[in-house]
Amino acid sequence: MKPARSPRFQKRKVTKKVAKRDPICIDGERPRPMFVDYKDLDMLSKLTNRHGRIVSRRKTGCQATSQHAVSKAVKRARFMALMPYVGS
Repeated sequence: MKPARSPRFQKRKVTKKVAKRDPICIDGERPRPMFVDYKDLDMLSKLTNRHGRIVSRRKTGCQATSQHAVSKAVKRARFMALMPYVGS
């Protein structure tokens, strides 16, 4: 009988990374000028986590310019009391 391998030496499953798409871009092109509507709460809620924090670019797949626009829109929506500052 073979001894069980320790978890350190087990083979890892190979997973293929899927390129994330920018949620702000329309048909692969970003709107000019870059603007995210602070009243669009459906989209803004997708870009924040359950604690109310803005999700990073690495996780959402946003470009730098769209991430800046998202953060401005979220901050405006919070100031206008459309979104909470902290999660519920």
